[in-house]
Amino acid sequence: MIRALLGALFTGLAAPAVGTYLVQRRLALMGDGIGHLAVTGVALGLLTGTSPLLTAVVVAVLGAVLIEVIRERGRTSGDVALALLFYGGIAGGLLLTGLANESAAVLNRFLFGSIGTISEGEVWMTIALAVVVLVVGVGLAPQLFGVAQDQEFAQVAGLNVRFYNVLVAVMAAVTVTVAMRTVGLLLVSALMVIPVATAQQFTRGFRVTLVLAMILGAASALGGVTISAFVTFAQTGPTIVLLALAGFAAAYPVGMLLRRRERLRAPFEVGDYGYALGADHTAVPEEHGHEHSPTCGHHAVPHGDHVDYVHDGHRHAPHGSHYDEH
Repeated sequence: MIRALLGALFTGLAAPAVGTYLVQRRLALMGDGIGHLAVTGVALGLLTGTSPLLTAVVVAVLGAVLIEVIRERGRTSGDVALALLFYGGIAGGLLLTGLANESAAVLNRFLFGSIGTISEGEVWMTIALAVVVLVVGVGLAPQLFGVAQDQEFAQVAGLNVRFYNVLVAVMAAVTVTVAMRTVGLLLVSALMVIPVATAQQFTRGFRVTLVLAMILGAASALGGVTISAFVTFAQTGPTIVLLALAGFAAAYPVGMLLRRRERLRAPFEVGDYGYALGADHTAVPEEHGHEHSPTCGHHAVPHGDHVDYVHDGHRHAPHGSHYDEH
């Protein structure tokens, strides 16, 4: 049980840390493609008599780098490259499993997770790989987010876009193999994406979303292991995913209310970059005794080169000794 909880904890932290960047890049299904490819790595381990986790890491990393190269050169779309991973990974895994004289049932503990039978060596390898992913994902957060948000701007700013794109792909590959004994290769993408989607219901900033997604991922993983330990028919992997989905279902209505409240607090439509539309508005000088500041309690809205404060249904912009009412 201790080994299972440790594996679940580090998996639950690492998966959303990578998933945040994948969601930002609109590659939420990339984990599925790499997971299918990792099946070939597992089967290769069975065929050669080596550790399936180790061979899965190698094959998944090579596949992730390959898909980034394909996407970057533009010879085929990202969707087509993912489809190649889906079909080729499963087919190759089943073929190699047959060559190893193993039945397809042997793959089940890797496809759907079997953390209850995880060995001490696999736990330490899982922790080590997860720590590497966390250090890179959190330590290089500004660079990785910049590349994920706007690659052209990141390139102009001097970032090596190709390197960081490949780095995210490699992190995703390592995370998939780390999570294959916890939630399984077929469900790992859910643990990478669902906590991020849940966190986005409450947050807007990237760092807060990253931290909250990691907390939610760890809570889902630990909760799934605990429930499966006391409920005999509850398999660990599906239970973890269903807990994560339940969290999203509970958070979605709250997120809708928060977004509605945010829209009501902003009297003007806000553009894609957070600035109010219609920059040629008429500013009417207005005198009042309230002094606006970052701590005054009124909602602050970025507007061009200054900040407007929403007060009594209007936007008041500090201007010298008075305020402009927009």
